[in-house]
Amino acid sequence: MTAIGSLGLTRALAEQARSLTLGDIPAVTRAWARQCILDYTACGIAGASDELVLILLAEMQEQGGKEAASVLGHSGKLPAAAAALVNGAAAHALDFDDVNLAMPGHPSVAILPALLALAEERGASGADVLTAFVAGYELQCRVGRVIAPGHYDVLGFHSTATVGSFGAAAACAHLMGLNAEQFVTALGIAGTQAAGLKSMFGTMCKPLHAGKASYHGIMAAKLAARGFTSRTDVLECAQGFAKTHSPDFHPERAMETPIGGWYIQSNLFKYHAACYMVHSSIESARKLRDQHGVTPDRVERIRVQLEESCDRICNIPAPVTGLEAKFSLRLATAMGLSGIDTGRLSTYSEEVATNPALTAIRDKVELDFRTGLPNTFAEIELLLTDGTTLTARHDSGVPADDVEDQGRRLEDKFNALVEPVLGSNRSLALISDIGRFEALPELGATLGFAAG
Repeated sequence: MTAIGSLGLTRALAEQARSLTLGDIPAVTRAWARQCILDYTACGIAGASDELVLILLAEMQEQGGKEAASVLGHSGKLPAAAAALVNGAAAHALDFDDVNLAMPGHPSVAILPALLALAEERGASGADVLTAFVAGYELQCRVGRVIAPGHYDVLGFHSTATVGSFGAAAACAHLMGLNAEQFVTALGIAGTQAAGLKSMFGTMCKPLHAGKASYHGIMAAKLAARGFTSRTDVLECAQGFAKTHSPDFHPERAMETPIGGWYIQSNLFKYHAACYMVHSSIESARKLRDQHGVTPDRVERIRVQLEESCDRICNIPAPVTGLEAKFSLRLATAMGLSGIDTGRLSTYSEEVATNPALTAIRDKVELDFRTGLPNTFAEIELLLTDGTTLTARHDSGVPADDVEDQGRRLEDKFNALVEPVLGSNRSLALISDIGRFEALPELGATLGFAAG
């Protein structure tokens, strides 16, 4: 592993990412990477018809340019950077894509739209893309660790947008084979573009953040390759990224070895189509319903204990749109107790958000915010009308320990999201191709399957 030493933080991270080879990546880590690619593709295809995606697509088509990269769920091609923007927004539109708490944010959606568009444009192989993806993913998580927790929790930056720009730049720089100076320059270009506010959650701007991270990354790598200049110490310099974007700066964390040796093996996949911080409330509520036969009519009061940072992320008290519903702890708890399928995309609608039966349960929910808990943890205490008290807890921040079982769950999720859009044959063809990703000589045919 590269040490920071005299290199400086930015150069050390760049060198570590740049030097990664496919042979360095263990088989189990490659399996995690393929699962990330599978999940990203499913989310992007399912989100391709969202209104915000159609707006972005129309704008990018109007701007024109070289037709180089496919658009998930749509016919026709766009310039690579434009495709990265649209595909990134599409894959995050449903808030159903994966998470890593080291960032903290959505890792794959920041990197893969840029990387796959660039790969299609350049005719790159699956093996080269997978290696570049892991390189970008690991760097991205290390950058997130350096500025945690204040970047996200205190100042309100959306790490998917900001930290994600670095991951996308590193992945694209790796795929392009940039030299050491070009690589670190690409990180500087990415850093000065990085932006995105948590205050935009619940609006079209949140999915835009993912698309912009990818756009920033591919542009950073391409500009660096052409000789564009930047500072090469963007992370650590005075008035650089770390010091302007966080009250916390922990460069010593950059080279720590994560559990299992790879950050990607702590990737968290979503099985509820909402903000990840509401998942444990849903799971806890479901446990009470399933284990004790609790139904909403028997509930007098509901208390949910959570980490205080959740108050700033997903506490829209009375959502009226489907998008707002994805960020409402109270409504999520009500959905779990009511047995509503929170993995079904149509669940998140104005009709469900304002359903009188659901809102009546929602209004019984009291949120008890505490300090020091994992922000993926929830404990629910129910007071029933007969005076009985029941409790359940869940932590959605614990990665899967059975990778094969996780793969099966993700294939089921993929089929559920993709078959309604592309049909069974194309869904199965995509699963097959992604399952042998490293063996693909190029990705044009596979990405063509994913287009409309």
